[in-house]
Amino acid sequence: MKFGRLAFLFSLTILFIISVISPWTGNAASSSSISVTVSPQNPAPGENVDMILSSYAYNLDSVLISWSINGKPTSAGIGKKSFSATAPEAGEQTDITATISLPDGSIEKKILLRPAVMVLLWQANDSYVPPFYRGKALPTAGSQIKVVAMPEIKSSGRVTNPKNMVYTWREDYTNKPDASGYGRNFYTYINDYLEEANTISVTASTVDQQYSSERNINIGTTTPKILFYKDDNTLGTLWDSALGDGHRVVGEEVIHAAPYFISPPELRIPTLIFDWFINDYQIAVPNYRKNLLPLRTETGTSGTSKIKLEITSTDKIFENAKGQINLEF
Repeated sequence: MKFGRLAFLFSLTILFIISVISPWTGNAASSSSISVTVSPQNPAPGENVDMILSSYAYNLDSVLISWSINGKPTSAGIGKKSFSATAPEAGEQTDITATISLPDGSIEKKILLRPAVMVLLWQANDSYVPPFYRGKALPTAGSQIKVVAMPEIKSSGRVTNPKNMVYTWREDYTNKPDASGYGRNFYTYINDYLEEANTISVTASTVDQQYSSERNINIGTTTPKILFYKDDNTLGTLWDSALGDGHRVVGEEVIHAAPYFISPPELRIPTLIFDWFINDYQIAVPNYRKNLLPLRTETGTSGTSKIKLEITSTDKIFENAKGQINLEF
């Protein structure tokens, strides 16, 4: 009988020990309970990268945290949750390790820095500029704009062909899945006339997702402007110098109006309406050459006349341009 009681008490002791040990084993440190935020996520070569640890299960402010770069200890301290490092050259890799010493055991969080280079180029597809203009055609309200991504990502010492990469496009931080995908290194959109600028961003990744690069660009709009040039019978339009106030007209002369950045770039299209005024009186010009104004001064007369041009579009209600110049005769 005593032996039976001893056996029963021994069994209860074992169960008690197991019930005490089991919870401790289940609370072992878990790597998934600690997250790391990297900014920027896709750094450029030589760019500074910030890393911050956070946890919903542990108080990281009271534990020892050690950081190392490529296996070499760099810094350590109680509650050292943040760390900064410089991204290596393109095609190279830097291994960052954070070791968190918890009461339940140590946890390692690894961050790989694989920088890449990417350039974003853009153009306004339907913006008018005159011949020999050396500047960039700028977009106006409702312009069609094309953005092209040119990534340079090195893998195993070789540059990956941009056509063999996966692109994720965003417009004003909204994903554009229809424009994203394999080999789609360009994005075309029409800017909103209610917005002064649009932010276009893209992430280019290798197919295996091992390397990626991210860039964004802010593209603003401008207002079309009209400049006036002299149209010479022999040399044609003198594009090297725009006319200013006080230009003197002698005999017969033709004024050529150039509406910079208006859409569409074909000025003879019927949707663009040209209204010419001389001293606020509207005058008619030939419809097939509506951007030209022929002038003729009367012999023995002199004075100043105000020439004004207003251009409106029947397709785009917010597309218009105005310009004027004072001419002497």
